[in-house]
Amino acid sequence: MLALFHIIRNKMTDWMLRKNLFLCVLLACLHISVNAAPQPLPLEYFGAIPTTSMVEISPSGNRIAYRTTSADKDYFVVFDLHENKMVNAIDVSTVKPSFAYFISDDQLVFVAEETRRIRGFRGRHDISAAFHYNIETQKISQMLSGDNIYAGQAALGRVLAISEDKQFAYMPVWTDATEYSLVRVKLGKRLRPRILKKGPEDTIDYFVRPDGTVLARERYNNRTNKHLVQAYQDDNWVTIYEEIAEIRTKSISGITPDGESLVISSFDRKLNRWGYNTMSLVDGTISEPIFIKESADIARLITDVNRVVYGVVYSGFKPTYEFFDDKLTRRLEAIGNAMPDNAFYITSHTPDWSSIIFRLEGASTPGDYYKFSQGSFQFIASRRKNITPDQVSPITIDAIEVRDGHIIPTLLTTPVATEAKNLPAIMLPHGGPESHDTLSFDWIAQYFANRGYAVIQPQFRGSSGFGEYHSQLGDGQWGLKMQDDLTDTLAYYAEQGIIDSANVCIVGASYGGYAALAGAAFTPELYKCVVSIAGVSDVEAMLKQERRDHGSNHWVVSYWEKNISKGQFAEDHLEQISPINHIDKITAPVLLIHGEHDLVVPYDQSEEMFDALEDADKSVEYILLDEGDHYLRNYQNRMQTLQAIDAFVKQHM
Repeated sequence: MLALFHIIRNKMTDWMLRKNLFLCVLLACLHISVNAAPQPLPLEYFGAIPTTSMVEISPSGNRIAYRTTSADKDYFVVFDLHENKMVNAIDVSTVKPSFAYFISDDQLVFVAEETRRIRGFRGRHDISAAFHYNIETQKISQMLSGDNIYAGQAALGRVLAISEDKQFAYMPVWTDATEYSLVRVKLGKRLRPRILKKGPEDTIDYFVRPDGTVLARERYNNRTNKHLVQAYQDDNWVTIYEEIAEIRTKSISGITPDGESLVISSFDRKLNRWGYNTMSLVDGTISEPIFIKESADIARLITDVNRVVYGVVYSGFKPTYEFFDDKLTRRLEAIGNAMPDNAFYITSHTPDWSSIIFRLEGASTPGDYYKFSQGSFQFIASRRKNITPDQVSPITIDAIEVRDGHIIPTLLTTPVATEAKNLPAIMLPHGGPESHDTLSFDWIAQYFANRGYAVIQPQFRGSSGFGEYHSQLGDGQWGLKMQDDLTDTLAYYAEQGIIDSANVCIVGASYGGYAALAGAAFTPELYKCVVSIAGVSDVEAMLKQERRDHGSNHWVVSYWEKNISKGQFAEDHLEQISPINHIDKITAPVLLIHGEHDLVVPYDQSEEMFDALEDADKSVEYILLDEGDHYLRNYQNRMQTLQAIDAFVKQHM
């Protein structure tokens, strides 16, 4: 993979800097002309990969690094804010960048993926690897290599800690087919990693301090369902927690700031929510929840490079934050309160939190990055440089009561400066299904709103982000009540006079693609056209594939069985909820789009649906994206997808 990277020196053309990096006052950048007439924008403005992404700040706060992308260029840039000039850049056009972060002002860790075959193993795999980049010497080197690591593994990008002198990284790796080990890697050198601890094949994680002190490891056996947490005490592994669970009820996620305890996620039955507790490294004592909120789920932890936990991000349409440091919590609350119609996402920060990089999303921005320091904001770059704030379609948040009395949180995006009345509509269910939409610039929603459509994004039961009860209500409801939630939110907006119920298309990706096909099969009267991107058409085939890939006893299989049918399989349940078995009911034209290298939902799901529809003389189109993955991370794939959807919707609505 290393050969795929190229270093671009300081002579890189200035156009990239002029277009992607400048400073301004926050409120001036957010000024909106409310009387601006709506203007259709080029499709490329929406379909393109964001111009700027992955913005990170160095420990001193003087440098940032970011990815900048165009139709034919893809770089990772290092820029000096203090000197206001670019330092250098890496060409990343031949890989899929995942994330990067500074470990010092002169060193970056960069993680990238590529989809390829592994010799001796069937099929293609997403191969991730971590690279060390010395900014001053412009030398890049893969961090895990050598003849003492197992060749047949795909995940080589995890870093658990960086040594205090910034010379070593601690990483987990398979050292052979049955040993998952903790190793120390010399940064900037292609040396064999030093094995610090070996673990049995059911080891899934390690925890280590920057000085190399090994704290703990986590194990989970898919055959016995035994979950263990073991602390390293007096040169021995001591079990401090043990549970038998088909799906783990606790997960170790980080280390407390004092280094005396682990931070674990666990389910609080009183509040019916996931929260975070501490687990003593001495005896495994679990505390009361330290982070938990009745009104929101926890999206993720905020940690440093050594997995020391600062706080948490609560989910929902907009993130909120809570930290061990109460002052930091109050500071973030004040920032959020100052911009109530937008969402602030922390993307990076200095170790002392004196400088923070935010991504601002919402109804008045196409997605912009700001540096917050000493009480003021500096504009860094826009994620979509061709779209101005006044061209962003407004997003409203609604709470819609459906037929059984449950409330479905819903986003509605409508055209700029246009009365929301009797609009053609796009129903846009999200993937997952255990995920959720956020108050942010959704490229499909914003494109169709720019073209005059109302776009509806219901957070149907089964979605995450709005409480465990809401999520659990989706268990066993694929094609049933989850589908009813889409139907009822659509009816609500029709009753309000906002949409024209006779002029609706449903578009979805992944689970959303399943929901689109289910809409075509189970409520054919609702939709004039149907678009499924990487969607599941045959649920029974999906579960069979998961069992083949993971084994029948694997927790992933248990999760899907619970999610799809609560683990209780009536003889024909999977058949009944699979759109491929209801071709005769489908009346609307269908567009199927799938990536050639989709490793999440095989393209067979779309191909077989296409064959079945075509055999039944139904109106159907099928596009197989060349080298496409599940997430449309390729510039050409995204553009081709939006162009195809646009043409299809225009034809049928």
